[in-house]
Amino acid sequence: MAVVAGDAAPSGRPAYPAAWEADVVLADGSTTHVRPILTTDADALQTFHVGQSERSTYLRFFAPLQRLPERDLQRLVTVDHVDRVALVAVASDGSGLEHILGVARYDRVGTDEAEVAFNVADAVQGRGLGSVLLEHLAAAARERGVRRFVAEVLPQNGRMIAVFREAGYEVRQRTEDGIVAVGFDIDPTDRSLAVMADREHRAESLSMRALLEARSVVVVGPGPDADATLHGRQAARALQNLTASGTGVSVHAVGLPADVAADAGVRLYPQVHDVPGPVQLAVVAVPAPEAVPVVRALGTLGVRGVVLLSAGFGETGPDGLELQRTLLRTAHSAGIRVVGPASYGLLSLGEDVTLNASLAAEQPDRGRIGLFCQSAPLAVALLAAVRRRGLGIAELVSSGHRADVSGNDVMQFWGDDDGTDVVGLYLESIGNPRKFSRIARRLALTKPVVVVTAGRSGQVVPPGHAVRPTYAPPRTLEEVLRQAGVIRVDNTHQLLDVAQLLAHQPLPAGRRTAILASSASVAALVAEAASASGLQVSGLVELLPEDADDETVRSTVGRLYADPESDVVLVVSIPTVGDVSSTLPSSVAHAAASTGKATAACLLDLHGITPALTAPGGDGRSWTVPAYSTPEDAALALGRAARYAVWRAGDRGRPVHPTGADTRAARRLVARWLGEPGVGAVLPLDALRTRELLATVGVDVLPSYPVHDADEAVDVARAIGWPVAVKTTVPALRHRADLGGVRLDVADEVELRADVEAVLTLAAAHRGDATDAPLEVQSMAPHGSACVVRSAEDPLFGPIVSFGLGGDAFDLLGDVTYGFPPLTDVDVGELVRSARATPRLFGYRGLPAVDVASLEDLIARVAVLADDLPELRMLEVNPVVVSEHGSVALGARATLAPADRTDATRRLAST
Repeated sequence: MAVVAGDAAPSGRPAYPAAWEADVVLADGSTTHVRPILTTDADALQTFHVGQSERSTYLRFFAPLQRLPERDLQRLVTVDHVDRVALVAVASDGSGLEHILGVARYDRVGTDEAEVAFNVADAVQGRGLGSVLLEHLAAAARERGVRRFVAEVLPQNGRMIAVFREAGYEVRQRTEDGIVAVGFDIDPTDRSLAVMADREHRAESLSMRALLEARSVVVVGPGPDADATLHGRQAARALQNLTASGTGVSVHAVGLPADVAADAGVRLYPQVHDVPGPVQLAVVAVPAPEAVPVVRALGTLGVRGVVLLSAGFGETGPDGLELQRTLLRTAHSAGIRVVGPASYGLLSLGEDVTLNASLAAEQPDRGRIGLFCQSAPLAVALLAAVRRRGLGIAELVSSGHRADVSGNDVMQFWGDDDGTDVVGLYLESIGNPRKFSRIARRLALTKPVVVVTAGRSGQVVPPGHAVRPTYAPPRTLEEVLRQAGVIRVDNTHQLLDVAQLLAHQPLPAGRRTAILASSASVAALVAEAASASGLQVSGLVELLPEDADDETVRSTVGRLYADPESDVVLVVSIPTVGDVSSTLPSSVAHAAASTGKATAACLLDLHGITPALTAPGGDGRSWTVPAYSTPEDAALALGRAARYAVWRAGDRGRPVHPTGADTRAARRLVARWLGEPGVGAVLPLDALRTRELLATVGVDVLPSYPVHDADEAVDVARAIGWPVAVKTTVPALRHRADLGGVRLDVADEVELRADVEAVLTLAAAHRGDATDAPLEVQSMAPHGSACVVRSAEDPLFGPIVSFGLGGDAFDLLGDVTYGFPPLTDVDVGELVRSARATPRLFGYRGLPAVDVASLEDLIARVAVLADDLPELRMLEVNPVVVSEHGSVALGARATLAPADRTDATRRLAST
């Protein structure tokens, strides 16, 4: 929102903080808009106050107050966005006029302490608005250096105290003179973050449930005379699908030809306002300029979601992007979620009711796979592949350009949905990878999540998709998905290959693989495919000739599944003459169902989910062995499933909280340094400040002393004690003992003078400018393995921690691993052990094993600092020398910049 007249920042004070604006989902799944208060809100605030009950007013102001006096009113709407901050939650009516639903404010009363107050409209209490306002106000306060909230509350205002406690804060209270004084720190804790994530999960899940379980729908077309246009055909198809999908959904129509509505058996209304409400879902296909007034009118019907089939928004350029933003603001202020623009629609195939609000020419069968994609053409291809395989789905959601509803929202729903066992996502872009990782990890602990991205890097940005820029390496997304436990595949073919196995077979108990093949050559091919997919061919291999009789087939299959040394089974039969014996599919299906061994098959003329490979299990459930076109496809699906099963069964660890790490002290330092006069957009820290910052989290950097010549080097060595190390500061040779840029164990003056001369001579032969001092002298650390630990704040991915062993493996071969805070102890261990050169740390070729635990402790401290300090644009600790008895950081550099992280609070996309 632009700053209006009267809201310009006073001299030297921050301007209107537009970044604090957010569209949010409330506890009931509806939406609203949160923003800083404006002086022009005075009339709306007075209206809000007058509309409150006498009790609510008394609890807020400790006295009956029918109207706010003018002086108090002006004081309440006049803020400086630093010491006096107020946020309002607003909603719009059918005319676009904003109404205030709630107010939250703080007034600073100390250096890092502020008094907080809330007031929520009686009509919306119980919808979680107070919790949302507290969350956003606390985030704004932390940004301004406030670390503690205090409040005075009447004893009967238990709701207010409950809001504080239920947010996960440690609330202290005392009663004096009939007033309850409460206070609590607002720095995030594990509990407060868990509470926030749980509330976000429930709210977004409910918002999706309102769409996918809608029982009343209105289809809005472009007008009765536009039936030949694309929008007209889209509206007609959606209406046809909604009415053809069966009973249980009431459907209304607006802006369609009379004969189309009559053929569908629904009533046609002249305008949206004429439709009898409430209506839960709207399907809209109108020209882009008409979408905003249509959505505004739908708000008066109580619509909770809009499926926008129309295109012509953000993908068309700046004007289209501004129209898209206006559309979202209009929808969210009316409590509406938007699926689209350019959506293919959504499908929800329930046991009792089918909701087909899509453009699909043919409805798929019902099953237990949930699918999400973005652009409409991909939905067409995905549904066609589903039908060819005989697969059933529970839901399909196409988000189009993903302006609002994204894969994150639908995953929240699937986490609670008992009708979905497997989730498949085709992602052309990921707008918030940090949130995606958190939600996907939570979901993957109970249900497999299979993902294909556009391109291996996942950094393709289709027109119309709002995605922040990223400077992260192409491997970053792969590591995000791995850490989240997501099953990544290369294309939609593999997505459905893996999904059909996970939906119709139990999770593999391990990777040991038994093979049934029709010849020795086929068995060798299958074994190679299994090994390439991460399976272990350590079980039984049975050959079944293509002319085997039925009894031989049954006995061979029986022996194969009775093998105690196997966990999964691959069956491949490719007869050279004739067809596959009908006994083989039946025998395999019954053996797989009765033993619970996950099985994949490649049998001629069978593909996908077929009755021939279906049999009842001991639990009464029918299990189907999926049939694949090639042995490689079958092996890949089993291999991905087995890898996921190992991840899911493993210990995911606990969030790291290194002893003595004080990120609050780090934030105070950073706030002071960034607030100094003359600081630009980026602030590189000198060595002293970098050591001071790292010391707040318990990372000590061994001091190094810049010197210009041998005399200065000798003076330093005498002061700090022999032996010493001498290093060049030329970038090409820095930290490179193997190239002569570092001389170690210098024991006396003679040796030091010789080494100084040699290093200076070597440095002079390299291009590149050294710093003012060409050398550094440092006390010797214990010998060990040199490692590099880095963190970077990426605009898209947020904080990224990386690790590698120093030298050519790190600099030339890219042997770097990545982690994405917040990390658990298991994540830190995997980060260290995933580097290809890591065996050097564990006694490689007779070398002594080093103290990896101390290295992990240092990485955990860097991760906590990076997670809690979004202003930390870059940090490098290099080298970290890991010895047999500890780790020592020998050098570090850091850069600060103003925070620009978007996921500190619950918020919807605003493009």
